[in-house]
Amino acid sequence: MNPTASDRDGSDICVIVPTIREYECVRAYVENARDHGFDVSRLHFVLVTEEFCEVDEMRAMLDELGVSGEVFDGARREEWYEANGVAEYGHVVPAASHAETSFGLLYMWADDSFEYGIFIDDDTLPHDDADYFGRHTENLAFEGSIERVSSDEDWVNVLYRNADEHGLYPRGYPYSAMDETVETDAVAVESGEVVASQGLWTNVPDLDAVRILMDGDLEGQAQTRTTADDFGNDFVAERGNYLTVCSMNLAFRREVIPAFYQLPMDDNEWDVGRFDDIWSGLFLKRACDVLGKRIYNGGPLCEHNKAPRSTFDDLANEVAGLELNEHVWEVIDGAGGDADSYAAVFDAMADALAEGDFAEWNNGAFLNHCGEYMRDWLDCLDAIRRTPAVADD
Repeated sequence: MNPTASDRDGSDICVIVPTIREYECVRAYVENARDHGFDVSRLHFVLVTEEFCEVDEMRAMLDELGVSGEVFDGARREEWYEANGVAEYGHVVPAASHAETSFGLLYMWADDSFEYGIFIDDDTLPHDDADYFGRHTENLAFEGSIERVSSDEDWVNVLYRNADEHGLYPRGYPYSAMDETVETDAVAVESGEVVASQGLWTNVPDLDAVRILMDGDLEGQAQTRTTADDFGNDFVAERGNYLTVCSMNLAFRREVIPAFYQLPMDDNEWDVGRFDDIWSGLFLKRACDVLGKRIYNGGPLCEHNKAPRSTFDDLANEVAGLELNEHVWEVIDGAGGDADSYAAVFDAMADALAEGDFAEWNNGAFLNHCGEYMRDWLDCLDAIRRTPAVADD
């Protein structure tokens, strides 16, 4: 059988992989760890999937690889909620959605032995020449001087390095913040200040459907591709500047979980989707700015191999939230300025969304819906901490 949480020996990193198709990518990440001498006993894989997927094959793969891990389809998630006394909060994690990554956060929160989490999308692969897990953990432990990026639009394009050549803006970057003037300098970062490490991506850029169409691609991938040469020095964004945070290649400290909820996208009456990780990144950046923390951006790079699909299907999933995406950051900017914890900042942002009047925007009521779910997220985390650990069989 696969090792359960109670069987783990020394795992302090929870690797969360939402997958319904290409779960075999886990093999490449484990091989990368072993090739670079990274201690795989530190890794515990949590594959979040559905009953219609190859659940047994996923478990067999983890056994074959000799790594700690569990596979959670919908039924297993329901069992987990019951066992941890939070069945009433099962709605905070939508089924069959990329936002299922939030289940991995709940799983981590219930086990104090996890110090770090890593999100990996199943359409990515590590670069052979980089120690994937080692680099992420080094980033989280970083101290010293690093490049700081800002703009006159209070937004940082994570692809800014060669933007004059490729003209790319990542999924979630507001259209109103384009054509910004970028400034860079150096800033000193103290030990413990970095709480998240966002690895960027080569091959298929992470763009929204409108930008993919503008790039002349009808198969959801974009004609323009990125290479390692498009990325230079690692960097942080200036305080008060927002940036897109994509969860396909992202490591973080356990402490940020209260402010890193992946919102209930896709299955809602407004049909808003595709912004779960983007908006969670806004929440995290606001919390970091309030608490004096940083999001580290750059390596390790991953290779993003997005499968061909209709760009118009992606557009249909995104269009309901495009106008809201222009304004969410403005709603939360300034919230929780006197807070002293991630939960307190997040609670203030939840209030700003739940109680705001957004009738002037298309599907504005969805933001109220998100605010209510954010409150439920904090209540769920509190309930997990109050629930005694499930006894071993």
